[in-house]
Amino acid sequence: MEITLHLIALLLRVYWFVLLARVIVEMIRSFSRQWRPSRRFALFAEPVFVLTDFVVKPLRRVIPPLRLGGVALDLSVLVLFFGVSFLEMILVSVANSL
Repeated sequence: MEITLHLIALLLRVYWFVLLARVIVEMIRSFSRQWRPSRRFALFAEPVFVLTDFVVKPLRRVIPPLRLGGVALDLSVLVLFFGVSFLEMILVSVANSL
């Protein structure tokens, strides 16, 4: 049981890094509107969006973006960051207490 919980926590950590990659890709796209990704970059970015879209899209429907003047800040990814980190901490603490 302990190994299983640690393995799930490890998968959550990997997912956290995939979310971080998504944020970086979205920031590149938003700051450079005329930028078009190369084929290699698109091969990297596509799995990142596929792995995160099924969680981020429903959260976006529930959590509206925060409007700051002419800029909209997407809070759904931030909430997902905290949720994944919190769940990972809980799993590790439960696994260590066993």
